Amino acid sequence: MTSSATLSVPANQIKASTAPITLALVGAPNCGKTATFNVLTGSKAKVANYSGVTVDKRSASLLGHSNVNILDLPGTYSLKTASLDEEVTRKVLFGQMPGESVPDGIIFVADATNLRMSLRMLLELKNLGLPIIVALNLSDVAQSRGLVVDESILANELGVPFVQTVAIKRKGCAKLLTLADELIDYIGYSEQPIHFFETDTDTHTMYQQADDILSRAVTAAQRLPRWHERLDQLTLHPVIGVVILLMILFVIFQAVYAWATPLMDSIEWLVGSVGTLLSQWLPDGILQSLIVDGIVAGVGSVVVFVPQIALLFLFLLILEDSGYLPRAAFLLDNLLAKIGLSGRSFIPLLSGFACAVPAVMSTRTIPSHTERLVAIAVLPMLTCSARLPIYALIIAAVIPNHAVLGIFNLQGITLFVLYVAGTFSAALISWLFKHFHNTKSESSAFPLLMELPTYRMPNVRHIAGELWDKVSAFLMKAGTVIFTLSVVLWVLVTFPEAPTGTAGPAIDYSFAGMLGHLIEPIFAPIGFTWQMCISLIPGLAAREVVVAALGTVYAVGSVGDEAINQTLIPIIHAQWGLATAFSFLAFYVYAPMCLATLTVIRRETKSLKQTLAITGYLFVLAYVMAWVVYRITGQIFGF
Repeated sequence: MTSSATLSVPANQIKASTAPITLALVGAPNCGKTATFNVLTGSKAKVANYSGVTVDKRSASLLGHSNVNILDLPGTYSLKTASLDEEVTRKVLFGQMPGESVPDGIIFVADATNLRMSLRMLLELKNLGLPIIVALNLSDVAQSRGLVVDESILANELGVPFVQTVAIKRKGCAKLLTLADELIDYIGYSEQPIHFFETDTDTHTMYQQADDILSRAVTAAQRLPRWHERLDQLTLHPVIGVVILLMILFVIFQAVYAWATPLMDSIEWLVGSVGTLLSQWLPDGILQSLIVDGIVAGVGSVVVFVPQIALLFLFLLILEDSGYLPRAAFLLDNLLAKIGLSGRSFIPLLSGFACAVPAVMSTRTIPSHTERLVAIAVLPMLTCSARLPIYALIIAAVIPNHAVLGIFNLQGITLFVLYVAGTFSAALISWLFKHFHNTKSESSAFPLLMELPTYRMPNVRHIAGELWDKVSAFLMKAGTVIFTLSVVLWVLVTFPEAPTGTAGPAIDYSFAGMLGHLIEPIFAPIGFTWQMCISLIPGLAAREVVVAALGTVYAVGSVGDEAINQTLIPIIHAQWGLATAFSFLAFYVYAPMCLATLTVIRRETKSLKQTLAITGYLFVLAYVMAWVVYRITGQIFGF
């Protein structure tokens, strides 16, 4: 590059390069890098994963250049990395990532409202010796707050071209696209060797250099609007801030629990209607059962989660895009640090009370690989909405509907205890990881450091695109596996068929029934009967299926509200003792998750070994706790 920080080359020497070119998109979190990527590529990202790590790799062709690949690297504040995601960015840029070649150039996205951090990162990137262009994003927000940045001074001081962008607007990156064309021409013409060297410049010196440049490039000091400062005084207050956060979370819970219910009921009705229609069209037999009970039911078990996933991620994207989510993480960081986590784990853990599937997916916001794995490992112990039908059935069957102290209900207290037991256990397991698996040293070495972004109106187009990416990823990747396993479960509960004239439930003669009888001796020490063991098998598909399975195995028939109240609850009340009922409840507080959650854990960790380890420890924990509860309750109330 020339001293004037341009990318121009002699006109008679410009050549149209047909060789593949890779441009790395680099920037800090919350700088608008994802929105910039979508503008540069037309939102047609291909998602894979880097070799040997559990970090997604997003890439796509630059608009108008099929031979130019834009590689969206994980956000980082520095090349002195503090997390697995940031380490991936560093290794790719230094050519140390297996299977990844060194990028031909860098498009650096800087936050115009927070140039100090951005310039420090840019100074580090310059040491790589790669051609760089800089997108000065959020320039409209900076201007509205009195921050005037002279990009020509920055270009001359740093030796790289700058261009102001507004990535969330349709034409906000037009100049960047033009500059990217110049970068491609420059790369095609230049034959300068790439060189890498580590800088020994400490953080303090780096900031001094950045401050020195800013003193000449910024002609008007930035002052946040008065409302911005007042809002921060409230949202970051140790007491008021927590109250505000709880109010926001209450709305989110209402959305995921209540608002999603009509949509989920509609989907279940639609799936049921399709199944009924196909049952009428298709002749009775194995084919009908496969299509209706296997394929349609399998697809329905996947699609029914979409409203909860969509609503949860919609709220999270709005909170993130508005600038509030990092503040919530900062507010609760000290509290979660006591159990070995950080503020970034709060939203995923909270989401687990609604549904573990989107909760596991939302752990992507946790930069520390160890902390993310611990959060995923303890998430299943938080009481998701799918457990509620099981809890409601057993509590109604064995717990009297009595008042306590005149205002509390004994059944409600029992449900509250189950919630508390799961939450306390998750905190305890996380604390044990902290003290016995050295997660404390990692968290102390890399404390929660983040630049709080400015408040801004969420961008509808950006949120819609990100929401579609997350929902479609669940349907296309997790859904295919869940569908396959659902068909396998159909085979287990369908074959072999019951003998003609048999009075008992058909499931008793199936592979699932045989397996239930086979594993009954394993579960006998915790009070489980063979009927309960059978219900565990189809219950793997989804927790809600346990109630239906119990209805089937007890030959209740329909498991609607009337059948449950008049038939199934009295059967459980008569045949299960308190010790058995409490053991069953304790087992499901800790039991391995539904197939949907297991599949998503496998996808997010990209490790079958870790998925099996999480499943195994939860099963052992569930069995041990059920045994303890069974023995203690049995001694008190009798077996």
